[in-house]
Amino acid sequence: METTIKRYSDEDLEEFKQIILKKLEQAKKTYREYSNILKDNDGNPVISNTADHEDGQQNLSTESASIMASRQEKFIKNLENALIRIQNKTYGIDRKTGELIPKARLLAVPHATLTVESKESMGK
Repeated sequence: METTIKRYSDEDLEEFKQIILKKLEQAKKTYREYSNILKDNDGNPVISNTADHEDGQQNLSTESASIMASRQEKFIKNLENALIRIQNKTYGIDRKTGELIPKARLLAVPHATLTVESKESMGK
């Protein structure tokens, strides 16, 4: 008895690849923007130890930019990993069940590695 491995067609993988490349380009641009917020005009990291109101606002803005930059960095890594899965032709396969992740989910979350059901079951 032959076991057939379900996977997306090469055409589908190419479609997903183009979507991911566009998202990756935008994510890298956004990451650079957050990184620039975290640097002063000379390109040095922004560090402030004063506690007055204006510096408090600056620190909050810097902290927010730092958090967002970190999230973008993680998103970029996830997108890059998705491109590797496309290259390996394992993209779109639920890492828990081995079933195909629905195309609608991958279009919405192109770096997904789980179906919604698998993700929800892991939280229980």
